[in-house]
Amino acid sequence: MKTIIVRSLAISALAVSLMFFSGGCAKKPVVPPSPSSGEASGTAGKDINYPSAQGGGYSESNLSSEGTLDDTSGVEHLGSMAIDGTQGEQTAEYKQEHGRSTIGLSPIYFDFDQAAVRPDMADRMIQNSDFLKQSPNAVVIEGNCDDRGTKEYNLALGERRAINVRDYLVNLGIDSARIRTVSYGEERPLFVEQDEFSWSQNRRADFIVE
Repeated sequence: MKTIIVRSLAISALAVSLMFFSGGCAKKPVVPPSPSSGEASGTAGKDINYPSAQGGGYSESNLSSEGTLDDTSGVEHLGSMAIDGTQGEQTAEYKQEHGRSTIGLSPIYFDFDQAAVRPDMADRMIQNSDFLKQSPNAVVIEGNCDDRGTKEYNLALGERRAINVRDYLVNLGIDSARIRTVSYGEERPLFVEQDEFSWSQNRRADFIVE
């Protein structure tokens, strides 16, 4: 009888202990995240370096307002460049010497309403042919005019100028298969002023190596 009573008291004490322990765990307070954490402050992910394919990294501070990578840091300003690789804003002296021709080639100028290559342009034609003989690349002859006369007339005049320059090059030994001609007429003036100098500079054939 005493043994049964002792066992009952032991079981009761064990039950009370378990109840107390489980009750204490259930009432353990939950600690909320600190207001200074990234999510609470709205700065999650800021200043995190993401590796690039080259093994480097960038941060959000490198992003422009459009979300594209800013790759201009540490790059020296090279100035505006034209499509042909020359400086976009050229001086009058540069344009007078080179026109729109590829570097190493010189433009050919024409008299008013004329398509024949002038005698004083002969040395330039020889120098241009010598330059072209050093390279197998094709060349485009661009015929240009000043803006006096109709557009249709000037397109035809620019074409005759380009063709005459082409034929001149062929006579100097350049393969005609390498030469293509195009006329811009008055559509691409190099000098926009309305004076004799500007008109004389716009009556021109340029040489563009492809």
